[in-house]
Amino acid sequence: MKKYLPLVVTLLFVLVTAAFGQEAKPSPEPSPKPKPAMSKAQIQKNLVATEKKLWEAWKNKDPKPFKAWIAADSVGIGDQGTQGKTDLLKDIAAGGCDIKSFDLSEFKLTMIDSNVSLLTYKGVADGTCAGTPLPTVWASSTYVRRGGKWLAIQHQETPAR
Repeated sequence: MKKYLPLVVTLLFVLVTAAFGQEAKPSPEPSPKPKPAMSKAQIQKNLVATEKKLWEAWKNKDPKPFKAWIAADSVGIGDQGTQGKTDLLKDIAAGGCDIKSFDLSEFKLTMIDSNVSLLTYKGVADGTCAGTPLPTVWASSTYVRRGGKWLAIQHQETPAR
């Protein structure tokens, strides 16, 4: 027994030191509650409001809202072909269109997934671009949620018959 006494004492010392030497771990803080997901109706309400603000900015020749709500890698599609954000901002600022009023209606939102949505609607504008009267259009805007913010990544218009 004497020959095991130093080993037992050392082992006991290590166990006691380990037991009392451990820092008390704080109980984990509850993680913040995730924000409730927006309903489809809430997303549609927000995107319709954004789309109306963009049309109002187009009417007023104000590129600022487009800078805020258009994704850097966006693509616009119209009768002149495709256009990126940089060219869109130049065109808005140049003011080649004279818009008196507009009306947007018949909105429909399609959720592609929780971060991608397609908003379709009818647009009627009283005005001209480069002297040509504007037709009534069926429009679509695809939005992506990046960093918690919905950004337009694609917009397309087709003249209505």
